[in-house]
Amino acid sequence: MSTKKKRKVLKWKRVAALFFAVCSIIIFSAAFVLLSDDSYMGKTLDLLEENGMPMELEIPDENISIYKKAGEEYNMDWRLLAAHHRVETRFSTMDTLVSPVGAEGHMQFMPCTFIGWTHPSCEGLGEGNIPQEELTDPAAIEMYGGYGVDANNDGVADPYDLEDAVFSAANYLSQNGASDGELEKAIFLYNRSDEYVEDVLGFYEDYKNKHP
Repeated sequence: MSTKKKRKVLKWKRVAALFFAVCSIIIFSAAFVLLSDDSYMGKTLDLLEENGMPMELEIPDENISIYKKAGEEYNMDWRLLAAHHRVETRFSTMDTLVSPVGAEGHMQFMPCTFIGWTHPSCEGLGEGNIPQEELTDPAAIEMYGGYGVDANNDGVADPYDLEDAVFSAANYLSQNGASDGELEKAIFLYNRSDEYVEDVLGFYEDYKNKHP
């Protein structure tokens, strides 16, 4: 190859390398902005997981004490609660904490499951027609046989309060078999999907390895 051609090839290699470097900087800068800004983070993670590219999210350190307290209260492994939280709302980083079918809060409870299915408005999928004050009233939850828990003793059982939500999930899972070791049964009843069971158990095993 002549010297002129060699210089031309080298020139194009440098141009290609520069182009790749610039593109990389743009992509990583955009990702940093999206994942650093709470207003974009949920939407970004939603889009990635919808397209089969789940983000690996570590258990938030500030949540672990809540999982542990709930696990101790309801005689179950705290890491299972972390796995549920990861699958349900990606540790509450989703763009919205209300699902298309009406499940609410950090751990995605249908209102009728939270307050109890004997509530007169409860039917179908369980969205119900329940005023917020009634939905979060511990006395109403006890009357209708729901799973909602006022974990922080502030007089309100709130699915949008992380501590209340995690304790409520622990209550549900425990009463449906988790405290007796029937994990698959309890997980399936939480969200009746075999894929859901596999996802939760997958994260649960991962967290057991990472948090022995």
